[in-house]
Amino acid sequence: MITKINIFATCVLFFLISSVQIFPQWTRDDPPQNGKIKANNFIDELVFDKLSKKHITPSPVCSDEVFLRRVFLGVTGALPANKEVRSFLADKNPDKRKILIDKLLASDEFADYWAMKWSDILRVKAEFPSNLWPVAAEAYHRWIRTCIVQNMPYDKFAYALLTSSGSNFKTPQVNFYRAMPKKDPLSILNAVALPLMGSRAQKWTDEERYGMAVFFAKVGYKNTQEWKEEIVYFNEEGKFLNPKTGKPQELTFLDGERVSLSPGKDPREAFANWLISPDNKWFAKNVVNRIWYWLMGKGIINEPDDIRPDNPAQNEKLLARLEKELIKNDYDLKSIYKAILNSNTFQLSSLPTDNNQNYEADFSHYYVRQLNAEVLIDAIDNITGTGEPYSSLTPEPYTYIPEDEKTVSLADGSITSPFLEIFGRPPRDTGFELERNNAPTIQQRLHLLNSTHIQKKLQGSQTIKNIISANKNIKDIIINLYINILSRYPTQAEGKTAENYFTVVNKNKTEAAVDLAWALINTKEFSFQH
Repeated sequence: MITKINIFATCVLFFLISSVQIFPQWTRDDPPQNGKIKANNFIDELVFDKLSKKHITPSPVCSDEVFLRRVFLGVTGALPANKEVRSFLADKNPDKRKILIDKLLASDEFADYWAMKWSDILRVKAEFPSNLWPVAAEAYHRWIRTCIVQNMPYDKFAYALLTSSGSNFKTPQVNFYRAMPKKDPLSILNAVALPLMGSRAQKWTDEERYGMAVFFAKVGYKNTQEWKEEIVYFNEEGKFLNPKTGKPQELTFLDGERVSLSPGKDPREAFANWLISPDNKWFAKNVVNRIWYWLMGKGIINEPDDIRPDNPAQNEKLLARLEKELIKNDYDLKSIYKAILNSNTFQLSSLPTDNNQNYEADFSHYYVRQLNAEVLIDAIDNITGTGEPYSSLTPEPYTYIPEDEKTVSLADGSITSPFLEIFGRPPRDTGFELERNNAPTIQQRLHLLNSTHIQKKLQGSQTIKNIISANKNIKDIIINLYINILSRYPTQAEGKTAENYFTVVNKNKTEAAVDLAWALINTKEFSFQH
């Protein structure tokens, strides 16, 4: 990416930038008043109360720079635009954080990003092992995204998935039953319990598994004359024999209640009604815990898809209150997003103090983690004004994605790239949250530092060229690069280091700007969510 002449100077720039900007904006976070932070809502009251009982002081509330970047990435999976950074940081309105949260939750980008998250756990994938095929995968993803745009109540969303019948092309939600490698009742139960109950049915007792599996014994599948089309239907002849006794299994809920249905009644409806009941101890708990996990980086119950009696919540009162709020608001998921995002718990600095550094699980400070693969490459593409040539040559029909389409918008989990695989994008094979691997690796660092993939993007960046052509002053060029990449203004030390470097590479502003962009992209501040 850098010329032989400038390789030494660029390395010096990289290390100087890294040394003076180890998250410098954290030092400007507002300190707590008299050791305490004001509670914005019930979340803060419950989190801070538990911390207080352990004599733990939470970290201070994060600065506007940190909040802006965090909320954009958390809600939309994208960095704020240059003008949005300048506008927000200049805004003196004390309610500007709340206003921004409402704006982002109403955006198309919110629907794109959260459709990706739901597609991960619902296994939206054209190829093996789901084998939805491209048409059905696109239809299923579009349905999920539409539900998010329309803010469909979560109980109705789950009911539609569980009771769906029809063509996988014409009734997209029936792909819930097709995105399973095995279609016997026990396998269907496993695939239902994981995303909608946050539970691993394989860990239940045999009696519990058999009693619940029979609710899916009458799910039938048949092909049509249309290529790759399949019909999911209520098969009245379907049955499930207890593997131990060889006799027909009775319908039995997890609490031991036995169910008797009249002939011709689809047992999936009985299961769905049981699941979405306000009294169900799995349904609301699972989804509010998942949303907490997705926004905060750790679940109140962790892992979020391993809810069981011997894996208790870190804060039982908090989880119970979130469940209650969801039910009170008629399963409006945005009510939970708003509560979490507007809490000071979400807005705490990620820099731990001596007092709380060992209490990450109690949410004493924000949890730092690497950006998701899709978010990271979209951010790089946005910074450089480039795109990714995604395509899938199998199965037919061949799929080619326009290069200006965001990676977070990809419907089909089969369509991937070396970058996405290196940075841990989930293959959508199982629906487990742990399929996504955000652990940093040496291979990832080398890719950002020295791959031709990143080099070409930076060297051919029209965005960087536009910044240079619009700003004759070197200081303004540096400011715009910092805003575009790190969503903040450079510190005085950073600005001076960068200006000195531009002087060293005085023959070519573009070359110096590309080198600075390369240095900033390779900082942890850029590649981590903090």
